[in-house]
Order: sequence, then structure tokens, then C-alpha cells
Amino acid sequence: SCKSALQRELGLPQAPDAPLVGVVGRLADQKGLDLVAPVIQEWARTEQVQWAILGTGEPKYHELLSDLAKQCPDQVAVRLEFSNSLAHRIEAGADIFLMPSQFEPCGLNQLYSLRYGTVPVVRATGGLADTITDATETTLANSSANGFSFEDHTALALAKTLRRATAVFADRELWQRLTTTGMRQDWSWRHSAREYVSLYEASMAKRRSMIAD
Repeated sequence: SCKSALQRELGLPQAPDAPLVGVVGRLADQKGLDLVAPVIQEWARTEQVQWAILGTGEPKYHELLSDLAKQCPDQVAVRLEFSNSLAHRIEAGADIFLMPSQFEPCGLNQLYSLRYGTVPVVRATGGLADTITDATETTLANSSANGFSFEDHTALALAKTLRRATAVFADRELWQRLTTTGMRQDWSWRHSAREYVSLYEASMAKRRSMIAD
């Protein structure tokens, strides 16, 4: 599987029952690394969760993540580089894709992960709020959920949301429903263009109605 291949590539042990969390991007506060740092420091030692992290950024995060990878090699794999091909392998092979950004006008990685069947965990801001429907009892029941989201920009909010995600991961039927919903959604430009055309036609119809009155 993609997950097994990724684990082998990154030197992580095979752990089918442990969710693999992927993080790809700039290692900076704007991308939410100030939230990830305290969570991964605790979870690497206490939780049956693996982490695959790719990116470059602020030196303090390079040092912290490198140290964690050395101390907890079965739980944390870090690649401090830019690699588009590895980024996509992480997006495809991880179980959870993490994007706890301070702000994110659009966001592409969460869309890539949806397409691959990887479940996003995001902060509800900008394009992340527009594309990710939080998994609640209601949205899981009606199959509209495609990920998990939180609003408060705090490590506690992130940890609580990750804990919700790992709890659902343990329920294979629910997790399959989440991944299937994400993979079936259309976020292509063709879909967006149709929405723009519909909005334009509705606006023109309203204008014609106002002129006629």
C-alpha cells in the first residue's frame, strides 16, 4: 500500500493500527508549527501515532523536529528539504494530513490529500474552512464530512481535534466513509467555472428583473 511504501521510505516501522500524520510545507508559525510543536513533542512519547514531516523553514523547528526524529525514530520521520514528489507520496500515504494554518487564502495540499483519500485536519480559516467539512455526529451520519477542523488557534484545540480524528480512525467503517466522501468531491476548475457561470446568470437575471420593474 501507499502507507507501507511511505513507512519503508522514511524508515518508520509498519504499524497498521497507528495513524500516520503527514505535514508538508513551510515550517513556520504561519503554517501552524507553533501549534504542532507542543503536540508532537508530547504525542511522540505517549501516543500510538506516527508523523511524517517534510519542509524547510524556521531554524527552531528544524532543530526541534530533528531532535525528535533522533529520540523517537519509530514515531517521527523528518525530511528538512523541498521535494514535490515526496510531498505527494506523503499526501497519498498518510492517514491524516495536518494543516493548522494561522491563515490560508486558498490551500492546495488539503485538496490533494482529499483526492488521495487522506483525511485533512485543518484550522477553519480561509480556503481550509471553504473546503473541509468537520466530522460531527450529523455530518458523519449524512456523509457530508470530509475531514476535521477547529477554530481556536491553540495547541489544545489542535490536540483535541487530532484526538477526535484518531478515535474515528479506529472505526474502519466511519473512516472509509470519510475517505470516500473526500475522494468523490470535485474541486477542479471545471467545477468552479460552473459555479461562476451560475452566479453570473443569476446576477444577470436579477438585474433584468429590476430593470423590468
